[in-house]
Amino acid sequence: MNIEMFEIKENEKPLDIIKENCGFAGIFKDIGVIGDSLSSGEFESTDSEGNIKYHDMYEYSWPAILETITGTKYYNYSRGGMSFKEFYESWAKENNFWQKRQCYIVNLGNNDLFVYGQDVGSAKDINLVDPSKNKNTYFGYMGKVLSKLKSLEKNARIFLVSLQIDHTFKEKDDMAYYVLEEMKKVVKMYSYTYLIDMTNYGPVYDEKAREKFAMGFHPNAMGYYVYALAIGNYIDYIIRKNYKDFFEIPFIGTNLKNHFIK
Repeated sequence: MNIEMFEIKENEKPLDIIKENCGFAGIFKDIGVIGDSLSSGEFESTDSEGNIKYHDMYEYSWPAILETITGTKYYNYSRGGMSFKEFYESWAKENNFWQKRQCYIVNLGNNDLFVYGQDVGSAKDINLVDPSKNKNTYFGYMGKVLSKLKSLEKNARIFLVSLQIDHTFKEKDDMAYYVLEEMKKVVKMYSYTYLIDMTNYGPVYDEKAREKFAMGFHPNAMGYYVYALAIGNYIDYIIRKNYKDFFEIPFIGTNLKNHFIK
């Protein structure tokens, strides 16, 4: 076996390589997912008059798919319509979702910015010393959630997911690119926190893609599978680029340490 097969290839970009088993995404014992309808596996049904109803079907969600693929236990803290503000102020506490995990995937933004009209703000709205002083913006509430997760487990690995492009409205795509640039600053503010750039590298749910992989606004079952492979393989890519950051995954939440790691 050539061990170099696991290393980053020259000029390799995220998601250039798609592994059916998602590679090193399977090294975690447990992962908590904070998200909205995209993470809760939401599907749209219509009645005979064309009225739409929305259904969170977690067993079809991309976290459930990744659990099957990788063997890692996924805890899905998502719900259709969720925002950073609601998650932080009520949803997590009401449902006992502030739980200590080895790893978290944080994937919110569509409702915050495009449904509820939350002020977007910037990474400057985050106060690491006292998160209660964060501004009441999208990035302010994002910081509150991230800081809370780090207070639960300071060594948890966190993957922050950026917004997808769908070419529906130029203003929406422009917002996604702005959010991406600010997220690049946010992940540098927290230890062991990484960006999953779905804006540039994720599947684009434009009109052509929706013909096969969507059922209304949300993905269909195949679309969620595609998204699962994208998230899992992006995590594999990040790990292969940052090997030493993931040496001590089994020690998270313990007092164990390997002092030979530099």
